[in-house]
Amino acid sequence: MRTFASLMASIVVSLGLGAPAAPAAAAGAIGAATNSTFALHANTLTITVPASSNLGNGSQGNTLSATLGTITVDDGRNGSMTWTTTVTSTNFTTGGGSAGETITKGNISYWSGPATGQSGGGSRFPGQLTAADKVPLSSPVTAFRGTKSPLATSTSWQPKLVISVPIAAVLGHYTGVITHTVT
Repeated sequence: MRTFASLMASIVVSLGLGAPAAPAAAAGAIGAATNSTFALHANTLTITVPASSNLGNGSQGNTLSATLGTITVDDGRNGSMTWTTTVTSTNFTTGGGSAGETITKGNISYWSGPATGQSGGGSRFPGQLTAADKVPLSSPVTAFRGTKSPLATSTSWQPKLVISVPIAAVLGHYTGVITHTVT
């Protein structure tokens, strides 16, 4: 799924370039005009995330660690720029209303790991390089940030989620939403 970071969505502008006003034709002159077009794209900063991710199976009172999938930030803006990706989470729930059917976002930790792919110049900085650096998603967390060179860049990583399953959690399939935003 491709999400635009702001209102800087790609636009296409076609300009018809007609023939200039013809000068007074000299006797016997022959000419022809060519209509021409070109596309003009706005500068874009985009993020691509997996549409869904199956984190596997856990058990009550234990932790579940799983890879979320590949996250990619593409920065096609002109000039030397910076970007920051923030990650948030909802609670995970089975859909029922009882307390045992919810795993709160405070029980869900995130670590970005290093860049797994990159192109273009600049620097990339993971929010949490190793599992020891994992942070709970009880509030927004910086997942990754970068500084790009004047040319387009791309940065990918494969973050891990660590879910502490409460001992009182009821059995079932838990669903939540992990959101990455780039600015």
